[in-house]
Amino acid sequence: MSKEIEVGKVKIGGGAPVTVQSMCNTPTQDVEATVAQIARLEDAGCDIIRVAVPDMAAARAVAEIKKRIRIPLVADIHFDYKLALAALEGGVDKVRVNPGNIGAIDRVREVARRCEERRVPIRVGVNSGSVERELLARYGGPTAEALVDSALGHVRILEDVGFTDICISVKSSSVPRTVEAYRLLRQKCDYPLHLGVTEAGTAYLGTVNSAVGLGTLLMEGIGDTVRVSLTADPVKEIEAGIAILKAAGRRSGGVRFVSCPTCGRTKIDLVALAQEVEERLRGCPRDITVAVMGCAVNGPGEAREADYGIAGGDGEGLLFKKGKIVKKLPFAALADGLVALIEEQENG
Repeated sequence: MSKEIEVGKVKIGGGAPVTVQSMCNTPTQDVEATVAQIARLEDAGCDIIRVAVPDMAAARAVAEIKKRIRIPLVADIHFDYKLALAALEGGVDKVRVNPGNIGAIDRVREVARRCEERRVPIRVGVNSGSVERELLARYGGPTAEALVDSALGHVRILEDVGFTDICISVKSSSVPRTVEAYRLLRQKCDYPLHLGVTEAGTAYLGTVNSAVGLGTLLMEGIGDTVRVSLTADPVKEIEAGIAILKAAGRRSGGVRFVSCPTCGRTKIDLVALAQEVEERLRGCPRDITVAVMGCAVNGPGEAREADYGIAGGDGEGLLFKKGKIVKKLPFAALADGLVALIEEQENG
């Protein structure tokens, strides 16, 4: 089991539930836009949010952003230790920084000292593009071994100044390399691990790459917090992260949605029906399974295994509750009927 750190009031590692993170793509100094985006991410289920701090204007905006949000705030720092100090003054809950690229050891010591005073952890984040030249030469490229060696080198800098409130990430755009790196890192340390596939891609391909990489690791018990990196609205990252955790059996709660792939036996517009039901139940907090099935072959059996479900017929369908038929409805009334049934039973 990994050691535990605290990011604000959120625990990472030590057996705590795996958390889902994202990063704002708004200019951090635009406080209104950044706070508005964070509110949307909170509503989607984001546990921890990170903002870029490329300059002092962004660092100064951190304090106002922090006042107006509820979830923990992480400052993403590169090269300039003064930005880390300013963000800490603004009240951030975590700092993402690589000690090896912010200068002399006294600067590292100062950042670590301020973090320790405020009980703020540091994430050491390494990816394929940030591995040091000497390590690239030694290993022949950004291999899994090079990623891990780089990360642990940065960690040792913090340990040498007495700081151990650390989280680590070793991300690659290659899914197999990412999985290999995290497996190797887990063998070498017990710090909590921040999982991610860097530059994973667009909403579709990035989700596929992340599901394979993160899902593999999570199924092996590796990983304490995740960020799905997508070239898309950050809300999509949260939706994908939560779905991956649920699929890997690492998060419960909310609706587990089951639907069949359709075939020539289907006599209702199952695709439209499934999409409508899934969207309408997206915010439902109940830990229930809902099935939307297209025909009488698999439909009744699968629907009976669910808490609630639909089994399609010829332009109509049956509503089920825990294996028992509730009523028959025409296609146009199925979505409304299912949602009403769930609301009545779960809220009544």
